[in-house]
Amino acid sequence: MGTYGRYPLALVRGKGVWVIDSDGRRYLDAVAGIAVCTLGHSDPVLRRALCRQLGKLQHVSNLYRIPEQEALAQAICQRSGADAVFFCNSGAEANEAAIKLARKHGHTVRSIDRPLILTAQASFHGRTLAAVTATGQPKYHQGFEPMVEGFRYFPYNDTAAFEALLAECEAEGPRVAAVLLEPIQGEGGVIPGDPAFFRRVRELCDHHQILLIFDEVQIGVGRSGQWWGHQRLGVEPDAFTMAKGLGGGIPIGALAVKSAVDHFRPGDHASTFGGNPFVCRAALTVIAEIERRRLLPHVQAMERLLVDQLLELAGRHPGRIEEVRGWGLLQGVVLSEAGPSAAEVVKAAMAEGLLLVPAGPRVVRLVPPLVIRPRHLRKLIKRLEKALISVC
Repeated sequence: MGTYGRYPLALVRGKGVWVIDSDGRRYLDAVAGIAVCTLGHSDPVLRRALCRQLGKLQHVSNLYRIPEQEALAQAICQRSGADAVFFCNSGAEANEAAIKLARKHGHTVRSIDRPLILTAQASFHGRTLAAVTATGQPKYHQGFEPMVEGFRYFPYNDTAAFEALLAECEAEGPRVAAVLLEPIQGEGGVIPGDPAFFRRVRELCDHHQILLIFDEVQIGVGRSGQWWGHQRLGVEPDAFTMAKGLGGGIPIGALAVKSAVDHFRPGDHASTFGGNPFVCRAALTVIAEIERRRLLPHVQAMERLLVDQLLELAGRHPGRIEEVRGWGLLQGVVLSEAGPSAAEVVKAAMAEGLLLVPAGPRVVRLVPPLVIRPRHLRKLIKRLEKALISVC
């Protein structure tokens, strides 16, 4: 079906941070499947682990215990403040599970008949109906009305606006079940969370017994330079979702929760494919390799180098780049209003052998594999500069 505005490019193989198209042309990949290919392309360790798993068992039903799933849940909990994990297949499904958990929390803990969930403007939480309703961008709602009831929106990082909306919703008694936030907005323009704002949201959620849920689908699993984006904020959620980078290219999503808010009971929620042996082996391998290769300090070092080089690039082109912002290996280059659009720069970069992705009309997003090296960053900057010059 015609659901994608695809580029005229067929990628057929890759290795590390490089991909090759059907004509044999090589591209430096700063998209990584949109923050998915944590270890890069065709990683030999991941490949061997998955081949071994296929030789044993690829799928069984969640009617039975799955050792790989139990090991992965333990690995996630050991690296976070979570106590339990539900597995699914994607970020949207993880956020759907979080929305259901929030509704049950509203009913069982706050005795709310029609619970509300508060989310941020310019957020992005997925394409399924409840997740896209949670997304605070009206353009994603158009043509799919009526949206799911029970969502209200406020400006991201705006403490006063959040407090006002919460007070309005709670004026006549408990109404709000949860607040759902991205620690850093990705699709909304690569906008990092303000720690002071998040601390105040945490404080108010605690006071009202409101669930605080973080959507870590894009920034989680090491992309921020820490395991989870909320660790950069110094604020711990009651529950958080993950997907993209967790499987290194194998589809898996998850909702991790603290035991105090683990409201699901048998029959409340389920997934046929979620957490099967194959996908869990992929995620276990990704986690093990992040630690074995010391990729968290590596991402921190690459962040410093990349940001320095992007700022130097902005200094050479003050009329083209307004700002550089982001965390770790999720960086946004904010283009000037008078210059080319993000889509134009992405297209021009492709002609220079560099793959990028927009994050809104004026932000070019860089989300390369976590294994990218300094020599790759130098090539990235050179090709990005050529692209900027060619469209201005």
